Amino acid sequence: MQALTRKVVSITVFPFMMVGSFFLLQRVLKTGMDPALAAGAIAALVSVLIMGLERLFPYTDRWLHSQGDLVTDVSHMVLSTLGTSEVLKMAVFFGVSTYGVSWLAHGIGWDIWPDQWPLVAQLAMALVIGEFGQYWVHRVAHERELLWRLHATHHSPGRLYWLNAGRFHPLDTTLQYGGMFLPLALLGVGPELMAYFALVTSVHGVHQHANLEMRLGPLNWVFSMAELHRWHHSRTIDEANNNYGANLIVWDIVFGTRFLPSDRLPPTDIGLAEMPNFPQGFWAQLASPFTWRRIQAGEAQLPDEE
Repeated sequence: MQALTRKVVSITVFPFMMVGSFFLLQRVLKTGMDPALAAGAIAALVSVLIMGLERLFPYTDRWLHSQGDLVTDVSHMVLSTLGTSEVLKMAVFFGVSTYGVSWLAHGIGWDIWPDQWPLVAQLAMALVIGEFGQYWVHRVAHERELLWRLHATHHSPGRLYWLNAGRFHPLDTTLQYGGMFLPLALLGVGPELMAYFALVTSVHGVHQHANLEMRLGPLNWVFSMAELHRWHHSRTIDEANNNYGANLIVWDIVFGTRFLPSDRLPPTDIGLAEMPNFPQGFWAQLASPFTWRRIQAGEAQLPDEE
């Protein structure tokens, strides 16, 4: 019975959470709640549910136990992302892009977004367009040292679980989310659709990094979900430099970077093989792009890296 329950959860948890979140947001928006706040609240609820499910149906027991990373991950969620969660970070960024850049786009007559389309069609189009910029920012961050200095923080943990979905250097966040959201704002995407986009990105990100058994089958040709993303965190460069999509895997398919071998499972030993001395403390990670040569030289860790 337990094995059957685990299998059912692995197949249904992501589709159920994503579709359920979508319809819940629809209902909440009818109350007049601010779209960004509504998306943030729902995504926070999903995060709590995933945290509980990880304990019941872990992908690997190895990732259940802290590796001294809890304080770092919480700090990234709270401080590095300008809020109390990944969702609030998204809400802040949404506020800037939607109410600022989108206002400018309307002012200069670039309001070309097809807002007469059905909501689902608009959201699908927004995901495809937004992912294009994010894909290339993310890919270049793996291929060019200057941006890798920023992105290495995200690949520094030795395990994947829901909370380190927010482990990003703030400069990396700015670039990746800029590539994703600013084109949409310039096309005239409004606050409500941006809230749906935010919700999808938040819910997907938590699942993508979750230590939770998930099997998407054919949906792995649509979403850049955990089965694909675990390879992206491999210590082997040729495996890690793939699966760049934040939500969708479409641009990885187009540009030949989708990677999901059928003859073996993703590694559970993850992290930065080339930089064993990469700092694990929050403040040292914030400083890491500027102390890069010292880290490469293998100098001792700073005091906050206990």
